[in-house]
Amino acid sequence: MKKIIQFIIFIFIGFILSISQSFSDEKIKIGLLVPLSGEYKEIGNSILKATRLAINKIDDLKIKVIPRDTKSNPETTLKVSKELHDQGVRIIIGPVFNKNLIYLDKLSEVTFLSLSNTNINNPKNVISGGINAISQINAIKKFQEFAKLERSILLIPNSDFKNEIEDAVKKTKIKLKDKFVYDSDPTILTSQIEKLTRYSQRKQNLEDEIKRLKNSNEQNKEKKIFNLEKRDTLGGINFDSAIIADFDESLKSVTTSLLYTDISSKRIKYITLNQWFDKSILKEENLQPIYFPSINKKNYDNFVLEYFTIYNEYPNQISFLSFDLVGLVYFLLYKNDFVADNKIFYKKNKFKGKIGIFEINKNKISHILNFYVAENNSFRKIF
Repeated sequence: MKKIIQFIIFIFIGFILSISQSFSDEKIKIGLLVPLSGEYKEIGNSILKATRLAINKIDDLKIKVIPRDTKSNPETTLKVSKELHDQGVRIIIGPVFNKNLIYLDKLSEVTFLSLSNTNINNPKNVISGGINAISQINAIKKFQEFAKLERSILLIPNSDFKNEIEDAVKKTKIKLKDKFVYDSDPTILTSQIEKLTRYSQRKQNLEDEIKRLKNSNEQNKEKKIFNLEKRDTLGGINFDSAIIADFDESLKSVTTSLLYTDISSKRIKYITLNQWFDKSILKEENLQPIYFPSINKKNYDNFVLEYFTIYNEYPNQISFLSFDLVGLVYFLLYKNDFVADNKIFYKKNKFKGKIGIFEINKNKISHILNFYVAENNSFRKIF
């Protein structure tokens, strides 16, 4: 009888151990939706390589990332997402572009961490993981307090991004003197900036003052006239900073128009959105200093160096975000006992990634960003 009991206990322990082993061997599957073919395949492959880097850093065999090619097509994105769902995947990083989100509400059991920075009009099961407008405007709001700016104007291009900016302004309650929507066409833009800055009036003020002095008997009037003739305009402006919600050549067009109307970056503070440390800005001395929120530059530079060392090529900027999103998902899974449900993004949490600090709350992600100035051929951290 004693031997029978020992045999039963032995079998029972073996059974428990086998169950424990099966659970320990069970993989937590994370999907990855990127364009691996077609026009944007270089972006997709860069994201895939960055994801592999992140997995190697985590070094936990429980985590498995399953990539799928979206071909940057909404229908294909839905198709491969269904395939991932059928394999038991409940968390997917991607897709990259906002246009590929439109059908994803059909998979309500799956949570998608989009690499886009668009927040509004997304399906309920899509969380924007990109550096969104709210995060950037919050950082600018902090800079306003830091630099004691009280009369900021906001310049918004009449583009697809306009609604995102206006929504961020409303939600952050940033203090603005005025808000102005401008046309991206440079020929129209200049006339709009002239009107905004009262350029004609200030130019007329200068002409009138020179004329008055010439007809006056004031002492040293020749010297005064000489100094005035070196100026472009005369008269004050009613703002101390311009927040330009634009990028690349369009940003440079706006700053050129401001310079033309005698509103230089030495006279007011030029502020813009996240520029990803675009080195072409450093070549534009006339627009410097220009201030902007962004990710942690030191960590970004280290990531670029490590990526290049391994792959002998430079990464796409979005791949840095994907690197962090893998770490974020692992962090939240760890805190949720590796249960991949849709609640892990609902609880209030903070995650310190390479980009900076992620704030997670009620299926929303925001970033606490750093702030930089481009000046004297370098990017300098403000906070």
